[in-house]
Amino acid sequence: QVQLVESGGGLVQGGGSLRLSCAASGRTISKTWAWFREAPGKEREFVAAIQTSGGAPSYANSVKGRFTVSRDNAKNTLYLQMNSLKPEDTATYYCAAGIVSRAWSQFEYGYWGQGTQVTVSS
Repeated sequence: QVQLVESGGGLVQGGGSLRLSCAASGRTISKTWAWFREAPGKEREFVAAIQTSGGAPSYANSVKGRFTVSRDNAKNTLYLQMNSLKPEDTATYYCAAGIVSRAWSQFEYGYWGQGTQVTVSS
């Protein structure tokens, strides 16, 4: 059984930074690891994804240039470095893992964490 546990969320002022972590336990053959976010009253949306095999990560346009996704395979941990945060980045952030053909599609991921709240004040 694979478990994903996010941490690192919190309250930050606009322009500030946070780093989210997602620790995975259990054996998984997941090839794609991703971050999604869900704001109140909105649908869950893709943020960033990275492949265990390497290659360039993918990002939503709204976070490109501000967020960086990375993964430490030895620690089995996924990270999301978030810089220049904006109030519109306020959401619950979820990590996900799976074998997917479309990294941006939440419906293809088999494993999810419980989420961590990020609140950005103006």
